[in-house]
Amino acid sequence: MTDAYIYDAVRSPRGKGRKDGSLHEVTSVRLSAEVLNAIKTRNNLDTAAVEDVIWGNVTQVGEQGGCLARSAVLLSDFNESVPGVAINRFCASGLEATNMAANQVRGGAGQAYVSGGVEMMGRVAMGSDGAAIAVDPSLAMKTYFVPQGISADIIATEYGFSRDDCDAYAVESQKRAAAAWEDGRFDKSIVTIKDQNGLTILDRDEYMRPGTDMQSLGSLKPSFKDMGEVMPGFDAVALLKYPHLEKINHVHHAGNSSGIVDGAAALLVGTKEFGEAHGLKPRARIRATAKIGTDPTIMLTGPVPVTEKILKESGMAISDIDLFEVNEAFASVVLRFMQAFDVDHDKVNVNGGSIAMGHPLGATGAMIIGTALDELERSGKETALATLCIASGMGAATIIERV
Repeated sequence: MTDAYIYDAVRSPRGKGRKDGSLHEVTSVRLSAEVLNAIKTRNNLDTAAVEDVIWGNVTQVGEQGGCLARSAVLLSDFNESVPGVAINRFCASGLEATNMAANQVRGGAGQAYVSGGVEMMGRVAMGSDGAAIAVDPSLAMKTYFVPQGISADIIATEYGFSRDDCDAYAVESQKRAAAAWEDGRFDKSIVTIKDQNGLTILDRDEYMRPGTDMQSLGSLKPSFKDMGEVMPGFDAVALLKYPHLEKINHVHHAGNSSGIVDGAAALLVGTKEFGEAHGLKPRARIRATAKIGTDPTIMLTGPVPVTEKILKESGMAISDIDLFEVNEAFASVVLRFMQAFDVDHDKVNVNGGSIAMGHPLGATGAMIIGTALDELERSGKETALATLCIASGMGAATIIERV
């Protein structure tokens, strides 16, 4: 099988996903084109050599509909011979786009791909596509559907994570993200977004709250308590499925959950021969990819079984992985991952994560692969595993190896 290599990884800064966010006036297609152009310019890339653009975006309605991938190619400076395909694996869409690109390369279906994704959460509201699992009673009842925040609280209840545990994790995420920015650890990958006059719109993640402490988080009300407990309430649905739980402990709130933001990211993936032909040096080899389906009610436990799967299929052990990027959808998701594998926090999300910087759904998976790659190069370590929990009960993972 042909090896697939990552030649470059870029991302926009994350803008607050609301009307006063710096990226609010930037459309999804324009932000996508900006990161595509950055891949082209940074690598002096003849884009006619790119087989396809595989682009993740979750809420594929309005400006994010109509095969946004192809629209982004046409707005960018890419050759019009490059097609595009939009994919949706919810929160892992950007990672799944990269896994698809890698596996196309490994299978001989083209020499090079650009993968990544976008989500403008301040412009296209999450859930506005009307997912059947949430709105079709026949499916919602069959799956014991509850919103993701309730699922996160179920994880905390099931595995014994307190409000203080989740808040302490969130405080550490903020500290790590702030320290990473101050140390310039994201500089290599950030694409400054400018307006038509060349003036900077955003050059830094703006969602972060570095002054966050246990006291400030302690004042926040649980976000999902009312929807869980007010009759009939989603807690009642969850307890029908998990009767061994006496009640659901509602420990998550805005401060220990991922932020709603706007952002985009892109990677250049190709064969060794592609790099040699275009004068490019590979930065990492994509060693393995995996995906899995899981319990759709508790929903967010996917990083554990998909990590077990990818390690088994690659012949690796958890001790072979130097760094982990586990998306911080909610604090309990990462706490459960570390508990399940007995992994030290010093190896997990060392530069912070989505609790501090935000989670632009379709882009986050590609962003965390890039973050892992930058950190491998900075620290001189060899291997990293990136994984995300996924709505409706799924998990996805990628293992990369620095070259």
